[in-house]
Amino acid sequence: MRILVTGGAGFLGSHLCDRLLKDNHKVVCLDNLITGSTDNIAHLLENENFKFVKYDVTNYIYIEGKIDAVLHFASPASPIDYLQIPIQTLKVGSLGTHKALGLAKEKKAIFLLASTSEVYGDPLIHPQPETYWGNVNPVGVRGCYDEAKRFAEAMTMAYHRYHKVEIRIVRIFNTFGERMRKNDGRAIPAFVTQALENKPVTVFGDGKQTRSFCYVSDLIEGIYKLLNSKINEPVNIGNPHEMPLNEMAERIINFTGSKSKIKYLPLPTDDPKVRQPDIDKAKKLLGWTPQVNIETGLKKTIEWFQKIDKKKNNKII
Repeated sequence: MRILVTGGAGFLGSHLCDRLLKDNHKVVCLDNLITGSTDNIAHLLENENFKFVKYDVTNYIYIEGKIDAVLHFASPASPIDYLQIPIQTLKVGSLGTHKALGLAKEKKAIFLLASTSEVYGDPLIHPQPETYWGNVNPVGVRGCYDEAKRFAEAMTMAYHRYHKVEIRIVRIFNTFGERMRKNDGRAIPAFVTQALENKPVTVFGDGKQTRSFCYVSDLIEGIYKLLNSKINEPVNIGNPHEMPLNEMAERIINFTGSKSKIKYLPLPTDDPKVRQPDIDKAKKLLGWTPQVNIETGLKKTIEWFQKIDKKKNNKII
């Protein structure tokens, strides 16, 4: 297939490009590089099946030739990003989704939306099944991301029902791995960066709020299975193994051999207390379950951060 990936130079988008090329698909990657980086796709630029275009997908999207699938991954995805660029976050979730769906309609292509567990907000049901409608503060500081994704889901379903576009919606839970940014603001890159520098590892609140972390290769495999399915409704993809954030911080300190200590800071507004996917649907309909345990994933991620630090230091020298 010839597949368009918006946000393809980002953390998840670049891994998705890798996976598609592995199966000999042709990939067109669009990214305006607000939060993505060409470093993530540098190894692909000489691949004859890969094409990168720097572009803002909130504008009209024109792609010459056939497109078999549009995978919409363009969006800031960390609290730091969408607090600093809330309007761009809302625009890519609304206008960007509209433009990407328009292209899918024109090309008669499958449309896959990268949605998020944030559509569940601060959940009142635990773990969160796809049938749960969520508990979101639309006017809170996180609302620009949560509501952009909820709107994107509604727009995607409207195109499916009205225009008969073949759609997929993946609700992505906390994911980690290589190519995350050091200043990402999410828990694992923050903890790893601080631990490697022997700085205080900052945990918000009392650290008892929980998250469920999925290693990136597992997530990408789940998304790929969803793309190749016939499921026209949301599917949770994530690792249901849940842990408190202070436990994650302690593990990272131990794995890095760091001298860091945990430092507790005030809890950000509307920060969810719990997050755990119900993945029964993915198990039954996709035959998917995560394969990489947290220890293996963390070690690979830490090694990657050590590697980029070494590269940076060598450049300075």
